[in-house]
Amino acid sequence: MQAADGEACGGTRVSPFDRPEWFALLAESRPGAFTASAMQDDATVSMPLNRADGRLEALRNWYSFTWRPLVPHGATGEIALQRLAKDLKHEAPRVTLWPLPEEDGSAKRLADAFRKAGWSVALSRCDENHVLHVEGRSFAEYWAGRPGRLRTTLKRKAKKVDVEIVEHFDAKLWQDYENIYSESWKPSEDEPDLLRRFAQAEGAAGRIRFGIARADGKPVAAQFWTVENGIAYIHKLAHLESAKPVSPGTTLSAALFEHVIDRDGVELVDFGTGSDAYKRDWMEEVRPRYMLDALDPRQPAAWIPLAKRALRAILASAQARR
Repeated sequence: MQAADGEACGGTRVSPFDRPEWFALLAESRPGAFTASAMQDDATVSMPLNRADGRLEALRNWYSFTWRPLVPHGATGEIALQRLAKDLKHEAPRVTLWPLPEEDGSAKRLADAFRKAGWSVALSRCDENHVLHVEGRSFAEYWAGRPGRLRTTLKRKAKKVDVEIVEHFDAKLWQDYENIYSESWKPSEDEPDLLRRFAQAEGAAGRIRFGIARADGKPVAAQFWTVENGIAYIHKLAHLESAKPVSPGTTLSAALFEHVIDRDGVELVDFGTGSDAYKRDWMEEVRPRYMLDALDPRQPAAWIPLAKRALRAILASAQARR
């Protein structure tokens, strides 16, 4: 499925959420996980899925920025994908896949394949993704374009915290992160042990960029990033509410942006999913994420969901005409 130099089939860059190791981690806690696949000549399409609530769903969790099958470009890849979509009718009456990117054509490609295979498909926007295209800028050039209040905050508060950035997994620093996260404004982690093991693997591969900020020697903010194939991924960040007066998160974020832009030379910074307002201060583009909901009209178990979907469409149409 993967080509050389970090490219997936069709030239798409492999992300942390495309690799077999990521899906293996997810599968450990999901007894319904499996990989469906189909071939056409020399083209193979694989789709990591999970059986849940009488349907098939994307094998993912809340750490996943995206989910997608890696489909070879060209006619054989499209035929293999359509064949796989048809085969899935033998597994369940409903398939729900998200969060699908569209910048690489994944959302439309999947919707087309499922429709051609005879599914009734609804494709809707379910989330958003904030990114920064570096476009050859240095950190100083990027920083000059940030909102004035952000630059002022860093100028006033940076001297009040000390920042450390490591490119390996450090168990003590990770414990500091977990302690900070547990006392932050963030909701409880879904699978913290899975995230730790993912971070350990990323550290072993040399992809981790882990930052910790301290005030008066005490850890007050932590961020977990990775760098891969010219892209920096911001996975997790947290700070102590008690440390807000010294803005450790802003100082730590700025240091990590500088690190990945000036030292790693990344072309893109990906802030993951979510519509958090603070992301707009750091990012410059918002990309949609989609959900595909496919129902097989020939299976009785799909009839009630199909009727509900039709009713929602009628009500939406009536509302739009008012």
